[in-house]
Amino acid sequence: MKGKAHKFGDHVDTDQIIPAAYLVTTDPKELAIHCMETPDPDFMKRVKDGDVMIAGIDFGCGSSREHAPIAIMGAGVSCVIAKSFARIFFRNSINLGLPVLESPEAADAIEQGDEIDVDLATGTIRNLTTEQTFTAKPFEPFMMDIIEAGGLVEYTKKKLAAKAAS
Repeated sequence: MKGKAHKFGDHVDTDQIIPAAYLVTTDPKELAIHCMETPDPDFMKRVKDGDVMIAGIDFGCGSSREHAPIAIMGAGVSCVIAKSFARIFFRNSINLGLPVLESPEAADAIEQGDEIDVDLATGTIRNLTTEQTFTAKPFEPFMMDIIEAGGLVEYTKKKLAAKAAS
């Protein structure tokens, strides 16, 4: 995964990711229109498909809404790297197919606009702008399978279809 970094601070909660007023849909593109508009009103004007979000501690805290990772994916973000994630946001993200990596060192060093390259299988995060390399815990094979399938529902459908075919 390769894209530009969009940096956010600590304790970005799910209401900042997607305000509650827009929870009347689960359509990724409709949610994306309002993604991150509270902490950064110009985010959707700058973000491009494949870009990466960088954040501080406790990213995704607050309510357990699945709309938050859906909005991020709808915005075209390929991966979120943070110092730490709220546990339910982390799990919702994986379940929906959004890769999330914890790397305090990367979150501190990466700046807004840096070009980032991420290898989920190895946990390698490269800042192509500064030529720095960071390591996050790589995804376990079953988590990679879930991400590659597009989330837990699609992963389960594929498993069931394979079982039925055998």
